[in-house]
Amino acid sequence: MIEWLADNWLKIVIPVLAFLASYVVGLWLRRVVDNLFGRWTAKTRWRGSRIVARIVRRPFLLWFLLLGICIAILVSVLPPEVKSITGKAIGSLFVLSFGWVVIVLSEQLLKLYLARMKISQPTTALAINVVRITVIVIGVLIVLDIWGLPTSPLLLLIAVAVLAAALAFRDAVPNLFAGFQLGATQQIKVGDYIKVETGEEGYVTEINWSNTHIRALDESIIIVPNSRLLRGTVINYGHPLKKAKEPFHFGSRTHLTELTGLKAKNLRELVDVLKRAPDAVIYYHTHHFLEQHHYLTPEPSNDFAIWVGDALGDEVLGERLASVDTFGFPNLGALRERLVAIIEEYLSSGSNFREAMPGREFHFMKSVSVTLPTSYVAHDLREFVEALRKISLGSLYFHVFESRLRLGRGLNDFSIWLQDSLGETELGEEISRLDPYTYTLEGLRSALIQLIEKRIK
Repeated sequence: MIEWLADNWLKIVIPVLAFLASYVVGLWLRRVVDNLFGRWTAKTRWRGSRIVARIVRRPFLLWFLLLGICIAILVSVLPPEVKSITGKAIGSLFVLSFGWVVIVLSEQLLKLYLARMKISQPTTALAINVVRITVIVIGVLIVLDIWGLPTSPLLLLIAVAVLAAALAFRDAVPNLFAGFQLGATQQIKVGDYIKVETGEEGYVTEINWSNTHIRALDESIIIVPNSRLLRGTVINYGHPLKKAKEPFHFGSRTHLTELTGLKAKNLRELVDVLKRAPDAVIYYHTHHFLEQHHYLTPEPSNDFAIWVGDALGDEVLGERLASVDTFGFPNLGALRERLVAIIEEYLSSGSNFREAMPGREFHFMKSVSVTLPTSYVAHDLREFVEALRKISLGSLYFHVFESRLRLGRGLNDFSIWLQDSLGETELGEEISRLDPYTYTLEGLRSALIQLIEKRIK
């Protein structure tokens, strides 16, 4: 034995030195790589950098041990057949260890990003299993190729399976990749208020592997495929604003016109009927009249002024009645008293005894109002301004004009909600100071939107 060692010590020492050298180099390189990873994780903001550094560090020394064994065997005096088999075995071990690293790293990164995207647990598990199967199949193919075994049957089987999966999930795959991209870039996040180019808008409530859920202003849920969000134009307004204590429910109303059978052919009859007519009659010939003629500039004041000027030919009294600020009174009773006072003062002067020609008498009508809810609800200023763009003019009139009479506070519904529920006192006061006589209803809508958008910015 001693003689054999004396004659063959180089054959043993050289492989051992090769193995030890590889091991030492591996230790040194692992330290260098650790320092590089440390500086990288300190500089980068990517949360996955620490995961990569931790997982890659573990098998690093193992790979150099395998490399040292491989080099030692190659420089040894072992038969070529043994070297070949040993080399294939070491190559297979390297492929298996590298595949394990890829699987673990992929799982950790998927869990990190899918959790940030709030993807459901079943979807996360599905994505992880797909990655596992893919890596295992690729690893098996490489190992088979290393050992010289045929891979064509397995490749054919994989190709058929991939083709079948592609046909079955041809619509889901683009959405899946789009979902991953949305999660990685964070261009759209849960809680953002977005508007899609096709018109859908609202708050993002969920982003899963296939689609994005949007809560619209009417509380409905809109489901948009992820691929559409990436292909189309999306306006992202960012995170929601301060929430109101109570949401604002937009309402509307419709009016039914009812004949009263009352009519007047002169001023005396007009004022006598005005004194005893119900409030619904006063409303019809003043507020309802204004709403019907909101498109005229300047807007006419009321039915009474027009009839006095046209049917009786008394432009002086007509102008006085037209100058009455319909919205300057807290209730219809006060408005009635003002109209009656003007006409009686004019009659007391004895300057008008005209009568309307037959067929041109003033016919008193009554307005029967029916309040209706709408589907629009606002929890903050952004939702409020978007709803303002969509509500009908009747709804706008209901909240801005009719509310003054309904609430008896001289304020509109918008100002009260802004002040009481959102604490936007200054904005509420600005809206309450808007003079409705200087706008059409569309002009008033635009003025309200401008004020609120200015506040949001």
